[in-house]
Amino acid sequence: MTATLMALDALRDWTEWLTHERRASPRTVEAYRHDILLALTFFQQHLGAEVTLADLGKLSLADLRAWLAHETARSEQPTRRPTSADSRARSRARHVSALRSFFRYLGLRHDLSNPAPSLLATPRTKKRLPRPLGEDAARAAAEGISDDAETSLAALRDRALFTLLYGTGLRIGEALSLDIRDLTNAGQNMLRVVGKGGKERLVPLLPAVMEALESWKAAHPSPTPDAPLFCGVRGGRLNPGVAQRAMRTWRKGEGLPDSATPHALRHSFATHLMEGGADLRTIQELMGHASLSTTQAYTLADEKHLLDVWRKAHPRAGQES
Repeated sequence: MTATLMALDALRDWTEWLTHERRASPRTVEAYRHDILLALTFFQQHLGAEVTLADLGKLSLADLRAWLAHETARSEQPTRRPTSADSRARSRARHVSALRSFFRYLGLRHDLSNPAPSLLATPRTKKRLPRPLGEDAARAAAEGISDDAETSLAALRDRALFTLLYGTGLRIGEALSLDIRDLTNAGQNMLRVVGKGGKERLVPLLPAVMEALESWKAAHPSPTPDAPLFCGVRGGRLNPGVAQRAMRTWRKGEGLPDSATPHALRHSFATHLMEGGADLRTIQELMGHASLSTTQAYTLADEKHLLDVWRKAHPRAGQES
């Protein structure tokens, strides 16, 4: 019975599993679903019939490489937007990651064993370094964005949201998933946040952050415990695109680069903490990073920090040439 299960049905079950059991981000789930759907469409044409789990179990390393080559060639077509070698390598790396995740799931739930995905080589990609705002720009963001708001209510909301992002380093999705009860339950000025993979962490709320949040809560149109803390004009949860658009308007007026996004405030939070002397382990906890290597990217992005560490640590750093 399992062997004759259609691969498209398994894909649907897998995306449900990623969403509800693995608690992967919606963006990851959609990207992976899209990649595997492309793969199944290719294999259907490749095999000349609708793909079953039995077919997936028989796919060879050459079959998988043929699909990856097909996607690479498709991305290089002149009718598509030009891409760099690094972006194509990142796409291939994600394709490989999606395949491996899908086949691991099939092994867990359907006892399907196919070693081919694990034998695929993952291309090397350039490490992307964080691009934070300068301290002055990060400090000015919340007030500047709120000044551009169309209504006084939106101004209070935007001031609270962007003060929270820079003051705590939350991801925009984490901030927008908060409810009124989360702020009410913020004992001792500590906010409980649910991050990637459903992992909870506590983040401290600075007085300036608390003041902005309380001002917004007092003006909130429907401050019931289960209401979204940050709401849109119709009362539903604020769409991330609204926050991104508000910051885009502000950054254009300030002449800031396109990298000045809500997520850049998270990078700014970590970078400015590090510049102030915070240790990486503390920053890791505050950011909710699963691995310290993710947090270490902030040291690579800050040349001044690297020079300071070198001057303090190297025995010959203080000698004149």
